Amino acid sequence: MRINQRQARTRTLFIAFLLVFLHVGFAPAQESAEPKLPEATRAHLGKGYEALKQDRYEEAAQEFQSALAADPSLTLRARFPLAVALFESHKPEEARKEFEIVRKEVGDHPNVLYYLGRMDLDGLDYASAIRNLSKAAAKPPFPDTAYFLGLAYFKQSDLPNAEKWLQEAERANPSDARIPYQLGFVYRKQGLEEKAKKSMALSQRLRQRGTDESRIKTECGEKLEKGPRDEARTVCDQLYDDNNADKLTSLGTLYGQHGDLEAALKPLKRAAELAPQSPQMQFNLALTYFQLNQFEEARKPLEPAIKRWPDLFQLNMLYGAVLMKLGDLQLARETLRHAHDLNPQDTETAEMLYATTLDLARKGQDAHQYPDALRYLQEASSLRPDDPTPHRRMAEIYTLTGRPDDAKAQQEMADKLAAKNGAG
Repeated sequence: MRINQRQARTRTLFIAFLLVFLHVGFAPAQESAEPKLPEATRAHLGKGYEALKQDRYEEAAQEFQSALAADPSLTLRARFPLAVALFESHKPEEARKEFEIVRKEVGDHPNVLYYLGRMDLDGLDYASAIRNLSKAAAKPPFPDTAYFLGLAYFKQSDLPNAEKWLQEAERANPSDARIPYQLGFVYRKQGLEEKAKKSMALSQRLRQRGTDESRIKTECGEKLEKGPRDEARTVCDQLYDDNNADKLTSLGTLYGQHGDLEAALKPLKRAAELAPQSPQMQFNLALTYFQLNQFEEARKPLEPAIKRWPDLFQLNMLYGAVLMKLGDLQLARETLRHAHDLNPQDTETAEMLYATTLDLARKGQDAHQYPDALRYLQEASSLRPDDPTPHRRMAEIYTLTGRPDDAKAQQEMADKLAAKNGAG
């Protein structure tokens, strides 16, 4: 299995928005119970999610618009990510229109209010920004929610509330240099010059730390490429922060990118412990175990993650691959089928589903469970219509079960496809 490393480094924004409309109490019951979507609509959704993953916001917006054109009821699966894509494309008017439609359907959800508040702030409507961000801050969807609320209060010259929320932001995200920098302005306006100086100095130290970390990352990558691994790890482990899941993930990913999977395990395991609510952290850890051929270990973080986030494509794809390796073919097929439904355009998932379905057909044939074997072979044929293999195997089964006409038809189809493929 060749899961691209970029899949393990998906932007926090993308994962956050997936959690928003899938698994954080956002989706209304009627949407989760809707019938299976047509393949073309699912294809637009899959392409849209993939484009968001790659920060291709214009393309993502087009795909979600196409999905909505086919089915306007896809408020959470298409309209919300469309609004996010428009926001990231710096199209506030279009984004606001979509967010407001979502708001009418799901109410004042923190995720929607966060984006509306951000746009209010950019549009200098500080009173509206405060209203929206205050509601969002009751259950903050993003770590910087309190920061933007504090900034809105500062712009309104409400210094006590600006100080309160910026201090809250600092507790939530102590490594963000923007926060003490803005607090410095608050203290200065309050006449607290010494506190202002200390806050500004802290901001500068955090910025310098960020610069130092960037330098160490570069050196770490170079050492992993060229030097002995022990020497490289000495450099790289300067980035280890036992209480910062994002930094640990960054370090683990850096190790993984350069092939030192054993070293990647420690930071990724700790990141998964610190952020059990993050599907990306569980995916990162499971992917590393998978690449190390430790399939039982890979299964452990994936099982609860799949139960909590059943509709995340990446989790289903990797879980299906793990189950294949463990020989749990029936569950692997069910998982990969779901992954394929979530993203019909992903060829690797389709290949794994095809292979697993063929294996189940062979297992059924060997056990003389011919109806099950035929069902699997028909499914395999639908997954790969130009492949003669399922038809050959169906011909075998029809011969064994005394159905010569059906066996002949399937063998002729197999021969026709084989000749076609050979001619191509």
